[in-house]
Amino acid sequence: MREFTCLAIFIIVSALFAIIMVAVGFLCQYKKNNSVKLSTYECGVKPLENADIKFDVKYFNYAILFLIFDIETIFLYPFAVNMNSLGLFAVIEAFVFVLILLLGLFFIIKKDLVRWL
Repeated sequence: MREFTCLAIFIIVSALFAIIMVAVGFLCQYKKNNSVKLSTYECGVKPLENADIKFDVKYFNYAILFLIFDIETIFLYPFAVNMNSLGLFAVIEAFVFVLILLLGLFFIIKKDLVRWL
């Protein structure tokens, strides 16, 4: 029961600390608005046009493709580190995982979503 009391005190103190920090930040902020403060910041260069531009959907396809292969690396790294202690089943599962990703890559190439390959 003592552990729950300590946990409850910790949660209450943490929540109060967060609320107090937000309130102090709100009270101490500089509230005077002007055109420079409300303008878009672009590395000190005055903006030439509206920042709301439409991106081509191919950039999102590239981002998703990058994420897929980045996650593949994240999943395969622990396997590669512990490959000696894992059995044959783990090696087969890793090959199945890579095969599924390669099938996805071939599908992307067949649909002509990546034009540089």
